[in-house]
Amino acid sequence: MAEFEVETKKGVIPGPADTERNYKLVTFTENDPENPKNWSKAYKWYCTMVVAVTCFVVAFCSSVITADVAGVAKEFGISAELALVPITVFVVGFGVGPMVFAPLSEVVGRRIIYGSTLFVAFVFVIPCAVAPNIATLIACRTIDGIAFSAPMTLVGGTLADMWRTEERGVPMAAFSAAPFIGPAIGPLIGGYLSDAAGWRWLYWIQLIFAFIVWILITFTVPETYAPTILARRAAKLRKETGDLDHVTEADLDTRPFSERVGIFLIRPFQLLLQEMIVFLISLYMSVLYGLLYMFFVAYPIIFQKGKGYSAGTTGLMFIPLAVGVVGSAMCAPIVNANYLKMVKKYNGKPPAEVRLIPMMLSCWLVPIGLFIFAWTSYTDLIWVGPALAGLPIGFGFLFLYNSANNYMVDSYQHQAASALAAKTFIRSFWGAATVLFTEQMYDRLGNQWASSLLAFIGLACCGIPFLFWTFGARIRQRSKYAYGGEDDNSAGSGSSDEENVKPKNTTAPAHTDMEDLRRAQSYVSNP
Repeated sequence: MAEFEVETKKGVIPGPADTERNYKLVTFTENDPENPKNWSKAYKWYCTMVVAVTCFVVAFCSSVITADVAGVAKEFGISAELALVPITVFVVGFGVGPMVFAPLSEVVGRRIIYGSTLFVAFVFVIPCAVAPNIATLIACRTIDGIAFSAPMTLVGGTLADMWRTEERGVPMAAFSAAPFIGPAIGPLIGGYLSDAAGWRWLYWIQLIFAFIVWILITFTVPETYAPTILARRAAKLRKETGDLDHVTEADLDTRPFSERVGIFLIRPFQLLLQEMIVFLISLYMSVLYGLLYMFFVAYPIIFQKGKGYSAGTTGLMFIPLAVGVVGSAMCAPIVNANYLKMVKKYNGKPPAEVRLIPMMLSCWLVPIGLFIFAWTSYTDLIWVGPALAGLPIGFGFLFLYNSANNYMVDSYQHQAASALAAKTFIRSFWGAATVLFTEQMYDRLGNQWASSLLAFIGLACCGIPFLFWTFGARIRQRSKYAYGGEDDNSAGSGSSDEENVKPKNTTAPAHTDMEDLRRAQSYVSNP
């Protein structure tokens, strides 16, 4: 995979040779402006904020309709449980879509996936807003959930395309905040909007936001995936020079496109079922994601049913949760500074487990917040307790989510998008399920013990980061897909950074031609 990771004076390195051809693997040239890692910091931050805002909008769209489930039930004459299904199918779509879009982006690139899926999502918001019945609403929300899932999955790979490992902490925090701020802001805006204009305007506001981010990401963010960029360069060189030996490693793969896509499509499932790191981290993130969506049902139970608040006022109770997320994001420079110290300590080669330090420190905040929420939610107590419980929960959510993303990207560098897709798959199905049984759980267990049950589950998950801190390196070394740290150049393609911290102006690869040949041949046979 050296072709995608180095810059050379001539823009090529020796490739595999046979009796008829002497292939030249196309690389980036020194300080190549087309290499996303060489873009100006200002432009990289612009692209980062565009994709982060896109994720915010997607997350906002998932939760804003929770503000007026009763309005949908009343207009269509259906039960409250059926009125919750549009929320559920949207979140299910979040799980299904990434299993296709993430690996597909590693074949055709990021940009085409962003643009096409956001356009489909934008279009299918319209029939939701004018839906004459619940069936139309459910069908179109399902399509929207699948289409909107692409940005949430691809952003981790996009950031790794642009930022080097030692730079990625703060940008990753900006992205990681979006999936939690969006759901917190959704009920706040949606509550007042539905009170003033009805539930259909909860979809019109989605249409406006979706159109804005589609324009921004389609027309202002270029391709960032190195293999796709170099494939286009190789094609251009072949056309201009007539030399057909200019190729990329992907060009040397003679398998049919359908076969290659098929392999990439099953990769997230392979990672989820065969990799302990992917499975347990995904399980932990699923618990957190389920808690977040439980709140969309639990808050109305506590504040509307219990205290008689309006939908708009109940939306205000999500503010501490959002403040906690923002506060956690503001700590990202501190976390990143500590990571840079660890980079120096390990001579530029920190193990992926270093990313778990914030996770081990913050994992306790979520169960603490849940216990506070549980035992201050009595109807005769003031709103301050359950509302402010969202502060440590939001703070812990982002620290955990950000650490998990960084750990998975560093552990599965060339499989980063597929690893994140696997995580998104399992967490989305769990999040969708929680919406359907939360109200029944609170009815049977009571407000206090239902919330306490969630706290105990969160407490049990606190052992996961400590497990990988102790055994993670050994697990990765025995893994078929993970980066074990034995070979600095075994890092993945443009969907990730090299584990070895490398100066920006790298002039040539530090390995022999025979190693180039071995890597090229290995990649072709084992993508």
